[in-house]
Amino acid sequence: MKLTNLKTLGKIAITGLIASVLPMSVNAKDTVKVGVVSFLTGPAAGPFGTPAKQGAEIVIDAINSGTMPAPYNTKGFAGATMNPIFSDESGGGTKQVGLFRDFVQKQNVDAMIGYISSGNCMAIGPVADEVKMLTIFSTCGTERLYEEKLRSHVFRTQGNAVGDSLAAAKYIADEYFKGKVSTSDKMYTGINQNYAWGQDSYKFFKLGMAQYVPSAVGSSKPQFPKLFSGQYGSEISALSLDKAKIVHTSFWNGDFEAFMLQALVRGFFQKKILVSSVGGSGVDSLGKKFPDGVIMGTRGNVGLVVRNNTTPLNKWFIDSYKKKYGAYPLGPSYQYARAVMLYKVGMDKAAKAAGKFPTQDQVIAAMKGVTFESFADTIEMKRGDGHQAVHSIAYGVTKYNKAKGEPGIEKIITYPASCIYPPAGAISQKWVESGMPGRKCN
Repeated sequence: MKLTNLKTLGKIAITGLIASVLPMSVNAKDTVKVGVVSFLTGPAAGPFGTPAKQGAEIVIDAINSGTMPAPYNTKGFAGATMNPIFSDESGGGTKQVGLFRDFVQKQNVDAMIGYISSGNCMAIGPVADEVKMLTIFSTCGTERLYEEKLRSHVFRTQGNAVGDSLAAAKYIADEYFKGKVSTSDKMYTGINQNYAWGQDSYKFFKLGMAQYVPSAVGSSKPQFPKLFSGQYGSEISALSLDKAKIVHTSFWNGDFEAFMLQALVRGFFQKKILVSSVGGSGVDSLGKKFPDGVIMGTRGNVGLVVRNNTTPLNKWFIDSYKKKYGAYPLGPSYQYARAVMLYKVGMDKAAKAAGKFPTQDQVIAAMKGVTFESFADTIEMKRGDGHQAVHSIAYGVTKYNKAKGEPGIEKIITYPASCIYPPAGAISQKWVESGMPGRKCN
């Protein structure tokens, strides 16, 4: 681990591959049609779905025109222009499975990209394999996606909830417990949404705390409200009465913003230390209202924690996004952009190997196990038999920047993938409970 504002990363091996110019004979197809799915309506749209769509648009437009910085500066996807078809993720798993089949069977897409909800990913994953459609999940976090069954046609460019939760526990151990802390302050609890993402997130936070801070005690009354509940008065009361000082949350979307506003007016943050694994998107929307002192993650090196990172890719992305949308790109903006970038990596690599426009099977083979450059770190497709990403994760503490008049973050610690993810083939829960053998945090 290291305390850092994230330094410029060197180029990696894939750079030369993507930057090489594909021969004209490869361009056997003018366009590729790709479904891009995110929340465009409902409480998840504003803080997540819309920024996700915008992040994808920025990168798709730049790749189509050949104006994205290296190593993505060659035009197109194996020379082809992407025609994205944006679709709303709202409505639940059953509805999304139906829409997915429609994309494949009626719209004849070449690939599918996106999906924020873990429930939707768990529903779509088996169907994508069944109908043999290349699908790149951008955001959803449940570790069960690959630990319950390996996937043939599904990739995920976002690390799972295990890394997010273990990094949160490690940050608490490194920053909050590095001095003398009273016994009562070592108690913790949580408020997490009652579905796969929330349940898994808190489970691994508890497991991580047991490893990093064995003397810490978990509350017997963690809160699990319904997804998209919106009203948290009773949960805030219960948490306020709980002796636990530390409160973990994996709330996202409008639920996070609603919880923060309702907790603020009750003086919650004067008594508790909130640890948020994915609330970075809500920091900007609340602006000056967002409290200082919240331990904040963004599910990687994306969004709030990399605003001062000056790699060419990150600087370009922030500048392009702000120019077009008048705001900073949020975590979901980065996540969807990375999924598009993996598709380009796979298409270009497969085309070069085949000497012609690639088939879907060739693209899948090219993407399997690949390492590619992201905006502020590298993404390694090294889990789930080469279909699941691992990457570094950063946490910091929120602090409003009065000089700039915008939200900020300080005391950033970045944890490498080797510190927070189990080795390939391991079952996450068993690995953590056995003491995380092979873990490397330096």
